Amino acid sequence: MSKIMTMCDAVARFVPHGSSVVMGAALESLIPFAAGHEIIRRQVRDLTLIGPISDILFDQLIGAGCVRKVIAAWVGNVSAGLGHNYRRACEQGIPHRLEVIDHSNFTISLSLLAGGLGAPYIPTYSLLGTDILRTNPAFRQSLSPFGGEKILLVPSLQPDVAILHVQRSDENGNAHAWGNLGISEEAALASQRIIIVAEEVVPHQIIVSDPNRVLAPSFKVCAVVREPGGAHPSPVQGYYNRDHEYYHEYHRATRTVEGNAEWMGKWVADVKDRAEYFQKLGRERRQGLQLKEHRYAAPVDYGY
Repeated sequence: MSKIMTMCDAVARFVPHGSSVVMGAALESLIPFAAGHEIIRRQVRDLTLIGPISDILFDQLIGAGCVRKVIAAWVGNVSAGLGHNYRRACEQGIPHRLEVIDHSNFTISLSLLAGGLGAPYIPTYSLLGTDILRTNPAFRQSLSPFGGEKILLVPSLQPDVAILHVQRSDENGNAHAWGNLGISEEAALASQRIIIVAEEVVPHQIIVSDPNRVLAPSFKVCAVVREPGGAHPSPVQGYYNRDHEYYHEYHRATRTVEGNAEWMGKWVADVKDRAEYFQKLGRERRQGLQLKEHRYAAPVDYGY
């Protein structure tokens, strides 16, 4: 049975108040901004956001009052550095205080890997001697049972839902993604359910022609949303490039609470859907993000 549904329906059904949600698992690319904006429009509350760097999507969700807790390596604006909403929440409690659980990019990947494996933790030498051990009470120091040296135990994470943007998927959630995937596979396998947001929905025959590119098992996918351009302003390799100026505009606009409210109204709250969003962005600007050249991978032979 087809799992295709609208973004509105997918968020309403599978991202309830209080959910733990992985987004931005591919780091700077394939960030599901369209999904995040729908979460804001639906005023979902008390979310726990999980991810590596997340770029400005986490900052937007925090500024909209959707977030109670952040488990991440970094929250901010890669182009400009600072996430104003995140800083206001942490320093001033605006719109409200956040609980922040610190990770490195490496340990957040280990936590999700452990969750996907069904393991309680994964041992590592990473972070020993760092201050992150003081800000994440879930980490445990121990001694290796083999050599007796000091190790760190990174506890598993099993989020309620992973929202993953991909290049293409069939209607059942067998999805192809390529380029920088970051920890998308670990996030998919660790989460209880997956929402796939795809640039294209393609016939199943296209997916099975290259089975090694499938991101995650389709039985974990609860919804497939066709949303061309749904990762803008982040890039999707083979489809469009990063909108650098958008990040700088966001940085300037959200310096104040009032500026953030104005920006949120213009780009999220007063925008019905992604089609209306792109009307506001403008055809010329969107065309400027299109590919300048194609670089196709060599075909593979699955014959026997």
